[in-house]
Amino acid sequence: MAGKSYGERIAEVLINDGLLSQEQLDEVRDQQKQSGGQLLKLLAEKKFVTEEDLMISTGRCLDSPPVNVSKLTVSEEVRGLVSPDMARMHKLIPVARLGKKLFVAMADPLNVLALDDLKRATKMDVFPMIATTKAVMDALSGLKSTSNSSVSMEQLEEQEQMTLDGDGNVEIVDNKQDMDIEASLSNGQDAPVIKMTNLILYQAIKEGASDVHLEPYEKKVTLRYRIDGNCQEFKGPPRNMHNAIVSRIKIISGLDIAERRLPQDGRSRLKSGGTNFDLRVSILPMLHGEKVCIRINKGSIAANIAGLGMDESSFKRFMKAVDAPHGMLLVTGPTGSGKTTTLYAVLTELNKPQYNVVTVEDPVEVQINGVNQVPVRAEIGLTFAACLRSILRQDPDIVMIGEIRDGETADIAVKAALTGHQVLSTLHTNDAAGAIARMDDMGVAPFLISSSVILACAQRLAKRICPNCKEETEMPPADFLEKLDLTPEDVEGVTFYAGRGCDKCKGKGLAGRVPVIEVLSVSDRVRKMVIKRANSAELKKIAIEEGMMTLRMVAVEKAKEGIISLQEVIDISSDDH
Repeated sequence: MAGKSYGERIAEVLINDGLLSQEQLDEVRDQQKQSGGQLLKLLAEKKFVTEEDLMISTGRCLDSPPVNVSKLTVSEEVRGLVSPDMARMHKLIPVARLGKKLFVAMADPLNVLALDDLKRATKMDVFPMIATTKAVMDALSGLKSTSNSSVSMEQLEEQEQMTLDGDGNVEIVDNKQDMDIEASLSNGQDAPVIKMTNLILYQAIKEGASDVHLEPYEKKVTLRYRIDGNCQEFKGPPRNMHNAIVSRIKIISGLDIAERRLPQDGRSRLKSGGTNFDLRVSILPMLHGEKVCIRINKGSIAANIAGLGMDESSFKRFMKAVDAPHGMLLVTGPTGSGKTTTLYAVLTELNKPQYNVVTVEDPVEVQINGVNQVPVRAEIGLTFAACLRSILRQDPDIVMIGEIRDGETADIAVKAALTGHQVLSTLHTNDAAGAIARMDDMGVAPFLISSSVILACAQRLAKRICPNCKEETEMPPADFLEKLDLTPEDVEGVTFYAGRGCDKCKGKGLAGRVPVIEVLSVSDRVRKMVIKRANSAELKKIAIEEGMMTLRMVAVEKAKEGIISLQEVIDISSDDH
């Protein structure tokens, strides 16, 4: 049953038990394709199966024993173990106690937040049993609240509640939209798992991390944050909390907490210190549990094009392409080099009421008001190419493609740029000239490339010297300068800097990163060479002759300005020859 949704797995059990026919299932699937809806809910509405049938089959699928609450006699002692307010909030009924074990009936036995709350409140091991929703709600209607004032529906709706839909997707109902981490950490009523998860995220934001890695091993859980491009290890949570923390992360990211065998991807939003953050979550099954990787992005685009730190000549070339009515702008570089941030800066510049801006992303990293953002879902056939075809029928002025990965996407993008659209996209190449050559490798005709691409950029992120402990360094020896194609005359009168290390930068001598961008304008000479299928080295040579500053040149200038160290120049850029 691997790869099937939660609802499909339940339907398969129903068929195996003779409670549902394949024809009935096919009929409901056809209806689901036409009008949407949840598979199990549609089966019940069609009266193909009863609620009791669904309960028993779900219990078998989840290995959770079913229980008929209406026919149970529960002692006052057992009822008293769970307050009526908590029972009503989490939709559960205590049914039996055996030593330190408490058995509860729930319509949703996968609600780990409810189980964790109950375990904390009762100091007992909690074992869920499955019951029908109607039976649980009928039993709850007879409970009286222990508080002076009953909990209103409005108050319940304001709380974050986890529900499991018929296809096994976790849905977060949260009217506040953003989870406020500081408020949660100071809330004494939050469960330990919630607090631990929030603490991991809060620490990541406080440290300025771009990624969080939570990795389970046999006897411990490793927690690493990627800070300024490098992974650093921090104290991880207890090993016995790992599964619950992963479930909590799945819940806030809209993932299936019942699926532990397949990779999953989701997203979430949170708030810290008044700033919104978008989280991209990736779950990967490993030998000793599920590894979690969380990419953290600020929910608002702080960077604009001017803030990218380009030299004056590159900035003018870049803005000329941005202001062009149509054509393709390509940004290249390795993973984590800030390509998407640069494109978002362009989108922010172009995001005006008179333009219809549409993006295709995998996934959507940052949400931008006024921009129509479409997430790719390859598992259902919604690929970059399929999205792009539909988008071009949506009358767009500006189209951003998260990444050109294949010839089909490249071909559609080029034709869109030729038919009056402005197209922005990224590629994985080493330099700007390589982006144009890569389009040729993907099968796009050279005359189409030369007519559509108006600008190609290459980008890296260089580690910035900490301004607090910045100090002058000795002039490097001639052999070091030679590696950078510099002579002593080139650096005469120039002062270079490095970070000594201080409390603010935690002894690293570095604080944050700065983009280093190479901007190649597609001139008439470059177009002619593209048509002749010139290689990237030939295109780069012409671009340099026309005034392009390469990554190495830009990085050297930033070192001369005291922004980065000379060693960083060597680390992020290659020789221009």
